[in-house]
Amino acid sequence: MRDEDKGAHDYTETWCKGGEIGHVELSGGGRVRYLRVGSGAPLLLLHTVRTQLDHFQLVIPRITDAFTVYAVDFPGMGWSDIVPGASYEEPALRAAVVRMVEDLDLTDLTLAGESMGATLSLTASVELRDRVRRVVAFNTYDFADGIKRANLLARIVVGSIRAPVSGPIVARLDNKQVFKGVMGGGLHDPSQLPDHYLDELRRVGRRPGYPTVAKAIYRNLESLIAARERYAQINVPVTLVYGDEDWSRPSDRQANIESVPGARDLVLHETGHFAALEAPDEVARILLEDGP
Repeated sequence: MRDEDKGAHDYTETWCKGGEIGHVELSGGGRVRYLRVGSGAPLLLLHTVRTQLDHFQLVIPRITDAFTVYAVDFPGMGWSDIVPGASYEEPALRAAVVRMVEDLDLTDLTLAGESMGATLSLTASVELRDRVRRVVAFNTYDFADGIKRANLLARIVVGSIRAPVSGPIVARLDNKQVFKGVMGGGLHDPSQLPDHYLDELRRVGRRPGYPTVAKAIYRNLESLIAARERYAQINVPVTLVYGDEDWSRPSDRQANIESVPGARDLVLHETGHFAALEAPDEVARILLEDGP
């Protein structure tokens, strides 16, 4: 086991006893890390912008009696390999999701994600076709400005990270209070952001090469918006879930409800963009509603 792999496993093991950490090799080089835990039909969880599979640490223990849960770190994010020159736009991230599902030969699959992961759950389902049973998308991240709608601090920090020259420099800065302020903008109640998880995200942010990845992640929003064109091709049942204090506007949500054929829509009250952290019971309930 690589030293980095062991360090990554140590944190995940604090909340997921008995889970197995694995890796899938991508066709473009590098590996993505995933967690496998539970029993039953497969459920793949896809995380948000600038987080990792541990984003679902409060949800996963609530659903492992019903599902074999797979939670993945997107390429370059969390503890997946950082490959110099790799793309972090929607087509590349979608290809990684498809590769993982095919490599593990998952069928009768529930695809679920939050934020960027929600958008990719929707778009990847088009390519995965009969492998997918349904999609549950929490707070899709496919609208103008994205995280910059969280608060003024997020607008300043993310705007600086996206800038051509200052991006990697700002992304490399490690100020806990600033980072906490940006992440807290995704919650109705910022106190629901666990300090230990915040420390883990900052530890990941200090990986060699991660500042370049962070810049690319925040600059990939346009490709996620463009990927909405694929929604009309979805042919499996879809549930769209939004926190009532999500960054999206009513017009953004309605556009997606109309774009996804036959979509069901739900609202979580007193919940922001990070529903998996703020309303894990409700997220688990929705996943279990039409489960196996």
